[in-house]
Amino acid sequence: MENKIIQGHTIKEWEEKYPLMSKIISTDEVFWTNSKYEKFTDAIKKISLSEKDVEDAEERLNRFAPYIAKVFPETQKTNGIIESPIVPIPNMQSNIAETYNQEILGQLLLKCDSHLAISGSIKARGGIYEVLKHAEDLAIENNMLTIKDDYSIMDSDKFREFFSKYSIAVGSTGNLGLSIGIMSAQLGFKVYVHMSADAKQWKKDLLRSKGVTVIEYESDYSKAVEEGRKQAEADPNMYFIDDENSTNLFLGYSVAAYRLKKQLEEINVVVDENHPLFVYLPCGVGGGPGGVAFGLKLVFKDNVHCFFAEPTHSPCMVLGLMTGLHDKVSVQDFDIDNITDADGLAVGRASGFVGKTLENLISGSYTVNDEQLYILLSMLSDSENIKLEPSALAGIHGPIQLFRDEAGQKYIENNNLKNKIKNVTHIAWATGGSMVPKDVMETYYKKGKEASATLK
Repeated sequence: MENKIIQGHTIKEWEEKYPLMSKIISTDEVFWTNSKYEKFTDAIKKISLSEKDVEDAEERLNRFAPYIAKVFPETQKTNGIIESPIVPIPNMQSNIAETYNQEILGQLLLKCDSHLAISGSIKARGGIYEVLKHAEDLAIENNMLTIKDDYSIMDSDKFREFFSKYSIAVGSTGNLGLSIGIMSAQLGFKVYVHMSADAKQWKKDLLRSKGVTVIEYESDYSKAVEEGRKQAEADPNMYFIDDENSTNLFLGYSVAAYRLKKQLEEINVVVDENHPLFVYLPCGVGGGPGGVAFGLKLVFKDNVHCFFAEPTHSPCMVLGLMTGLHDKVSVQDFDIDNITDADGLAVGRASGFVGKTLENLISGSYTVNDEQLYILLSMLSDSENIKLEPSALAGIHGPIQLFRDEAGQKYIENNNLKNKIKNVTHIAWATGGSMVPKDVMETYYKKGKEASATLK
């Protein structure tokens, strides 16, 4: 391994260049802060996407709201807007202090994308948005719809028959496939979800029950995406949703930030220069957390600090950002196995599009091991009666590492936050969990309780 050449450097040279590299390769937990992080006004000049693009995405979701409310009754109380609650978790915050002997200054909130309607994960934002955008484009091009229409007319045999001439394909570790499969099938599209080896059986079963064709691979996420892309290239009527490079997915996620701003105002949470906001986003290939982080920076600018959270065995984003190589480097290059129970985060190569877009906007990235995810999962269930899948707990580990790790303390100091840190609001973004079958959740919980017992 030591003599292996990766992008022109030996492992030893990589380790000399990047002090955290040996810990990353050893799959130890790390907290990395971004030396390329810049003031918002400087960073945004280098990015082609703007607030106007996000507003356009928000308007499109509003146009589709009557259709969503009609076909998914669970969204009627929000008039067809797919949004999740944000909740304080004070008991969890106290339990963390006790269990980890680490006080978290400020207030800890949970953004429950785990409980989003339709597909029960953050992917209900970007995945559903991109399917809707494609459906709108096709319907408008074929003179079946104008943007002035009531979009609930799409719930008809006429539209389902029209969409059945077209197909949609995607590669997924699970949750993106669920959101795209459920939404596409509802509209009438034929849909193919290419699933990696780590995708959970219940997610595959659920998709098949909706009439979705699920294609399974022994290999990881990258293979599933590659095969989905190939399939779509061979069929002019097939649309490929590219988790690695899609601007539409990214913009669908970024709408979350505008809604979050309103939610924080409703619960009297102030975000300004003296009341910073820290947000911890579980990260796989990067589209979901990247889109949310981009939206948050547009809304809160320098008053928000966003961190990606990854499993120790799948640290693709921290590797890509730290080295500046983005998608040119994978965890497998460094003989890291990319095997984790955090299935939505089991990605070996980060999105180059997301990495480059956020290169100067993201505050940092940290890694957390699977055992900690299970411990936090059972702790959250006991203290707040909130049930998440393992990957969604990666966000909750963020504040622990921020205060515990020397790099986190330095970040607070370097950004002149030392006197403001007691006023901080921490948001752990809970990315999935509400659709996990009861027996599977029970297994997760037991694992967490067993792991917790070893801490005492």
